[in-house]
Amino acid sequence: MSYTEGFMSIEQDFKLFSGNSFSELFANDIQDGKYGYYVSYPSTAGWSHFPNNQKYLIQDGNSEESKVPYNKTAQMEPWRVLSVMGDDIPAILMEKPSDPLLTYWREHFGFKYDNLDVYPHQNIFNELNESDKYDKILSLFPFDHLKKEKHAIDPDEHYRLLSKVTLAEMGVHYPKFTHYDLTQVDISQVKVPDEYPFLVKVSHGLAGEGTYIIRNQEDLDFCSIDIRQYIKAGLVRTVLVSEFVLNEVGNYCVQFYVDREGKATLLGATNQMVTEDGEMIGGVIRYSDTMEKFQHKIAVLSRFLHKHGYFGVVGVDVLENAEGEMFVIDANIRINGSTPLCVLRRNLQQEKKEYAKFSTGYSVDCSLDEAMVRLHRDLEHKDFVIVSANEYIEDKKLKTHIYGIIAGETLDQMFAIENRLRMLGVHG
Repeated sequence: MSYTEGFMSIEQDFKLFSGNSFSELFANDIQDGKYGYYVSYPSTAGWSHFPNNQKYLIQDGNSEESKVPYNKTAQMEPWRVLSVMGDDIPAILMEKPSDPLLTYWREHFGFKYDNLDVYPHQNIFNELNESDKYDKILSLFPFDHLKKEKHAIDPDEHYRLLSKVTLAEMGVHYPKFTHYDLTQVDISQVKVPDEYPFLVKVSHGLAGEGTYIIRNQEDLDFCSIDIRQYIKAGLVRTVLVSEFVLNEVGNYCVQFYVDREGKATLLGATNQMVTEDGEMIGGVIRYSDTMEKFQHKIAVLSRFLHKHGYFGVVGVDVLENAEGEMFVIDANIRINGSTPLCVLRRNLQQEKKEYAKFSTGYSVDCSLDEAMVRLHRDLEHKDFVIVSANEYIEDKKLKTHIYGIIAGETLDQMFAIENRLRMLGVHG
């Protein structure tokens, strides 16, 4: 295939990933040493003994009450990645999943899950830095407290690639924005458009944190207060003011893998589910859909990322408007929330599942063991697939939070399954 970006010709033959694990994706690129994958994001919360509050700032909440909680950072999110890690890359964790969850995964995904390296969060980086067990550590984000030479991707480059500001250098069509260095400019000097709506973003917001849709003065006032709290906490250096894409008809997360040679392997494109506040809560995919309309962008981005030393998974958020324009609104240079949904393509297509929906918002009012008994038929037929689950107490009752995938042969069947699960007590 041949594409043109400015005066540059881009040629690349794309292939669709035929495996079902991250181990298979990374296999050819990690032959030069001993690699592990640390599957948690950094945190700036009070519980973290190694907060990212020095060089590689991450915006995960501007007060202790609003921080991404421990059970998400150390449990639900990393276990989601672990579910399809495969057995060839050691997964580095702060907590091991429960035995019922591991048993379920072994039965349904076919991996052994015996390559888990669990460290208490109180001393994880002390041990990783001093141990010769790993030459390099793959990660979703660079860590302040992990030695630079231990990072599989140069942490300075990775952090710059993860910045929303760097989108302007990547050679793709994006909404116009202006960015401000808050070490040089006071927040009061940030200029905003005269007309609504528009967006204000911090540079390294986690899971939608720090992205503000400004539709009126009340939204702007809230945004100003919130960002000032980030500044006071010393957790943000850069903000962006961006145009808002109007007449949206499509919201996609385009996912692929860039290897060490700069070649891309296609994973899939999900239609994203977003709350009114812009928070991503999941995605829907049709496995037989081609990614042809995104391949130009994939080629351009792969070339750019390769030039800057990156290899790994990429998830690009793309908005399509009624005129057919495609805007890249964010380039997530890491595994994304719905990446396991893409990686499980082969497993689900073998069950004749063509449509699938991933969501982080499912819950049941019982233990995981009880839920698996209640949902046995749906789990057995892969109508429902659990990629992460954790029990918790609420109002003195035991409940289970689930990251799950609902899959059907048709879109109507997928929604019918979702309704049936709701009647069986699956909320969300």
